[in-house]
Amino acid sequence: MNRLKNGVYRFVRFWVKLIYPKTEVVGLENLPEAPCIVVANHCQMNGPIAGELYFPGSHYLWCTAEMMHLKEVPAYAYRDFWSYKPRRIRWLYKLLSYVIAPFSVCIFNCAHTIPVYRDKRIVSTFRDTLRRLQEGSTVIIFPEHDAPHDHILWDFQTGFVDVAKSYYHQTGECLQFVPMYLAPALHSMYLGKPITYDPDVPIKQERKRVCDYLMEQISGTAQALPRHRVVPYLNLPKKQYVYNKPGE
Repeated sequence: MNRLKNGVYRFVRFWVKLIYPKTEVVGLENLPEAPCIVVANHCQMNGPIAGELYFPGSHYLWCTAEMMHLKEVPAYAYRDFWSYKPRRIRWLYKLLSYVIAPFSVCIFNCAHTIPVYRDKRIVSTFRDTLRRLQEGSTVIIFPEHDAPHDHILWDFQTGFVDVAKSYYHQTGECLQFVPMYLAPALHSMYLGKPITYDPDVPIKQERKRVCDYLMEQISGTAQALPRHRVVPYLNLPKKQYVYNKPGE
């Protein structure tokens, strides 16, 4: 069964890479030599696809655990991807959410992913993340959720910063977080200057400090680039996409 799953994953990965535009990573000089966490805008499925296919070196992506368990895929996929579709065709997407379930489980369990849980199993998410970091891999996180921040980003969930606290306790080293802006329209993802976890700051304040910096850097990078449409976190119709420089 595992050989079949791996075969399906390799087949799908081959065709996705053949079809999906090659994405350049700009700003590699900002990537620390030490293991780090890269924090990016989600861009719907563009973030995970570009991260999996084109981010250099050994890397793992945080992936919501619901997409990795057969019984949980349909409800999550419909709610997260397609609940904003026109009411008259939502039945089609509800059906599609069941169709994609076995493929989702196969692909996300075979890809370089770390399952992210939102209950007491979050312990396993942190454990797997720390293990990958200590192996020397980069971990990529897309922490947006459905609360608007600005015209580029939706607000970040902040709990991922706690990984740095655990990493410090285990290694004595201060983990760095690197902002990354993904621009599918420009076929590029842009790395910004990292921010370093400060173990002397209370964790609640540190979550806010780190996330505020990352969101500011990602939005600032986006607005400094040539005019292009921003792919939002929510799966909205393309006619609702805004420009990075809406006033121009």
